[in-house]
This record gives sequence, structure tokens and C-alpha cells, in this order.
Amino acid sequence: MNIAIFTNTPAQVHFYKNIIQNLEDRGHHVSILARAYGETLDLLDEHGIDYFVYSRPSDLKLGKILSLPKDVFRAYNYLKESKPDLISGFGVYDAYSSFLLKTSCVVFNDSEPMINPTYSIQFKLFMPFVDTLLTPESFRQYLGEKHFKISSYKELAYLHPNYYKPKSDVLDLLGISKNEDYALLRFNALDAVHDAGIYGFSQEDKIRLVRELEQYGRVLISAEAASSDILQDHVINIPKSRIHDALHYAKLFVTDTQTMTTESALLGTPTIRCNKFVGKNDMGNFIELEKKFGLIFNFRDTKEAIQKAIELIQMDGLKKHSLNKRLDILKEKIDICSFMTWFFEEYPESLHKFSRNPEIQYTFGDSR
Repeated sequence: MNIAIFTNTPAQVHFYKNIIQNLEDRGHHVSILARAYGETLDLLDEHGIDYFVYSRPSDLKLGKILSLPKDVFRAYNYLKESKPDLISGFGVYDAYSSFLLKTSCVVFNDSEPMINPTYSIQFKLFMPFVDTLLTPESFRQYLGEKHFKISSYKELAYLHPNYYKPKSDVLDLLGISKNEDYALLRFNALDAVHDAGIYGFSQEDKIRLVRELEQYGRVLISAEAASSDILQDHVINIPKSRIHDALHYAKLFVTDTQTMTTESALLGTPTIRCNKFVGKNDMGNFIELEKKFGLIFNFRDTKEAIQKAIELIQMDGLKKHSLNKRLDILKEKIDICSFMTWFFEEYPESLHKFSRNPEIQYTFGDSR
């Protein structure tokens, strides 16, 4: 089988990397198309994954929109010779490319259209060209007969114990002693099209957060957005592929990002998330991880988030308690990597089986 996969962000590289390996191990040919955005290409290189760069997006949101037709045609021209049997991605580029190639398109997406009007419009524009939409079960919206929900999170495709084992040598890379507590912070650039109108911690908030938390131990920053000199002193410099180890061993994670919030929770690290996505239209995975599993704390107000961070960092036994909660998640959620491998490999018959019997998904790591 010939499969094409679009990876537009670092999180998407993580999601697909084990699926790609599984498919190739089974003798399938997988073509990877990548967008030169953030750390996407760095991660692909670190994992030794061959790829074709089909898009080098502008730093401006309008530039990203205007370059869409050119990027789609570049992807089409690259794929038309190999004639893929199936195309997958997180929507937009893969959907339009599959239409031009007259090929089936399976989209996995965990960003809910209702999070903001801009993304809702974007979703409506590419959905007519999608054959199957897969989302986590926590997805609050139902988007029609093409939409199927999976009892898992995107991040379990690479953080499930079947695929991820933390390596403690990251502490040496971070300059942290074995029994030393540290808080890890991550600040997002928030420059994607679906981030329009969204913001998180201000520069003043970031500085205050660091100064408050460093009274109780080391403070490290993984920064996507530009930092002041004060913050720069705390920025870590480790291989991009080691960020999950840094998350796993942290006592507390504070961020205004989306994906890394879920990653941190699934690694058993208590997490504070603060951005303007939080509210009545927030995504189901963040609500579930807070209300059901108690692993994250969601805030819109930065002052409240900082105060909660100060409270948590002082708690004894915080990390152990969160690691126990992580086990509750693993008991309930399936191995999504194995599921997606099966779904691609047997598509479209897998779709028919799944639509007739959704419980079939629990054969992929069911621990109930």
C-alpha cells in the first residue's frame, strides 16, 4: 500500500512517527510531506525520517492563507507520480491534495472547530474533501456521518508506555541533580491561523512567574516565542526529541500552549494551562483531563494561573500523586498508534468494521 502523510507541526511529527514505522515494518511505502514550521523539520531529522518540504509558510497569518494554493499544488505535483492509495493529515493541505489526486483522505484532528471563529471557517472549508474524520472521544462536537471518535488522545500515539520510556540522562543535559525539583515552563508563539485572537502569558507575566517559582527551586523554560534577557537565562538547550523526558521529570509544568499541556498530563506531571482558549468553548480533552482525571488546571486569567503555580510548587507529594492519576488514564484509553496503523492498513474495510462495531477499538490496548 502507498500512503502519504502530511506533517505540519512538531506535534504532528510525534503523532505519526510510530505509525509510519509500523506501516513501513509491514512493507507499506509511506511518503512524508512536511511544512517548514517551528521545530517540525528538526524533529523529522532527529528521527531519521525522510521527507519532502512542500511548504515554507510566512511568519504572518495572512501570508499563510495566501500561500495555501501554491503549497497544495506543490504537494500535488510531488505525489502525482507515486499515486498514493491513502492520504492522511490533520486537515486542509492533505484534504485538498487528496481531492486533486482523487485519493481517499483520512484526517485525524483533536482541535475542535468551536474553539474560535477563524478555525471554524477553516474546518468547514476542508471537510467536504475529507472521507473520514477521526477524533478523540473527548471531542465535544459531532460533525456528521464522516466523524468517528476514538477512546484515546493524540499524544498517546507516542507517549503510551508501549512506545515511550523516560530516560533520566536528560537531567544531566538540563544540569539537574537526581533528587532536585524543577518547574518547566513553555511559552507559545501563538502564530498559527487558528490562533487568531488568542494570547497567553504577557512578557511581564512570564518574568513574574519565573521570579515567583525560582524561590522554591530551579525554573527552566522551553520557549517557542522570543524571550527577554531575564527569561533567556532559564531557556534550556536540549535536542527537540528530549522534551518529553524533561516534562516527565518536572515537578510542575506551566504553559500557554495546547499540545504540551496534554503531553505533560499523560506523563504524570501536574500542569497549569493559561490562554484565551479556556472557557465555554474549550476543547474536550482539556476539560476531561481537569474534571475527570485532575491532572491539569485551566485558566484564562494569568494572575490566577500564577497564584495556582505558587500553591502547587510548594506541595509535598505532588508528583507522586499525579503519577498515580496517570495510571487511571492508561486503564481507560487505548493504544491509538496500533489502532491507526490497523485503520490505515485495512482502509476502507477498517472503516466499515469500526462503524458497525466501535468496541473493536478496545482490542488495541484495552485494559478495562
